[in-house]
Amino acid sequence: MLRPSLLILALCLSVSACKKGANQSASASASAQVTVQVTKEDYFTIENNALASGPVITGSIQPERKADLRAEVSAIVMQVMRENGEVVRKGDLLARLDDTSFRDQLASSEQAARAAQQTLDQAERQLERLKTLRASGMTSMQALEDAEIRRNNAQSELVAAKARVVAARQQVQRTEIRAPFDGIVSERKVSNGDTAQIGKEIMKVIDPTSLRFQGLVSAESVNVVKAGQSVSFRINGYDQQFVGKVRRVDPAANATTRQVEVLVDFVGSSQPKVSGLYAEGRIEAGSSQALTVMSGALVRDGDKTFVWALQDGLLKRLQITVGERDVRRGDYAVLSGLKAGDKVLRQPMSTFKDGSKVVMIPSAGATSASTTNAAVSASAAAGASSSSSANTPSASATGK
Repeated sequence: MLRPSLLILALCLSVSACKKGANQSASASASAQVTVQVTKEDYFTIENNALASGPVITGSIQPERKADLRAEVSAIVMQVMRENGEVVRKGDLLARLDDTSFRDQLASSEQAARAAQQTLDQAERQLERLKTLRASGMTSMQALEDAEIRRNNAQSELVAAKARVVAARQQVQRTEIRAPFDGIVSERKVSNGDTAQIGKEIMKVIDPTSLRFQGLVSAESVNVVKAGQSVSFRINGYDQQFVGKVRRVDPAANATTRQVEVLVDFVGSSQPKVSGLYAEGRIEAGSSQALTVMSGALVRDGDKTFVWALQDGLLKRLQITVGERDVRRGDYAVLSGLKAGDKVLRQPMSTFKDGSKVVMIPSAGATSASTTNAAVSASAAAGASSSSSANTPSASATGK
């Protein structure tokens, strides 16, 4: 005979087991009865589409118009007028170098040019006097020739002096770094007090409206790339697809990588605002017909790919095989697992259960429209009723 404590323990265990079994059966029945409500906007139909194909192109976004402004004289940087990212106009002063010595040279050259001009004027006057005296026979031919030589030497000295003035003035102008075209300062290289040697980079100016895609393609694919072909590519930092057109294919391959450079112009007004960003895309060298599936509908699990499809009123998790990606829309070609006419959910969720029942419901727009129409009809009916009651005379009024 069991002791009272063991009997009570056995009863408790049996009751808990019954409760656990009831809970499991309830959860099992609940999971079996899970339904998924779906609208027409939640799925799309698998069908044949044109699939663009072509070689992959990688590269960066670079401006066509860019200038590396360098020092043309050796001097101290006195002032920097512009910072990175500032908009500049053609001819704007960007930086100024110390021009003290160059202005002294200019003043000295101008003084030498004035002295040369005076010497020439004096030599010409002397020559004219000797010509007059020679006509009257009062001077020798040798004296006249010597005067002509002095005049010619004075002319040569004046030309040389003027050239030195021009050179000195150019040196003064070179102490002012100005913008060569309308653009943006992309990189400032110096600060006030720096020593600028000849050839030292001062600033970089780019034209943001002249950006283009400088890409590279493999030498094996260059035979199918031609000018005028469309290019779809993405730029690092931008969540959108850009479209371009091949302008030129470089006739020489890179000696190290054996890749060929391809220049691509942007098509349309959609362009990035920053240069130097990495870009990757595909050149549309051809197209073919294939079943396609949206990239957002794919579920990756290791090296396997799945989609959630609607079949016979149930939600099915199907394994599929995808091929190349369309460069224009981003869709993938379906190699196996789906057929034309299958319905696939656009946005799969981790809470979906394979075999769940699917219930089609009206879209939110249709529901709100029907609700609005019903409300308008009810309002109109109420208005008509109140209007008729107001127009009907009362019994007491008729009696009078």
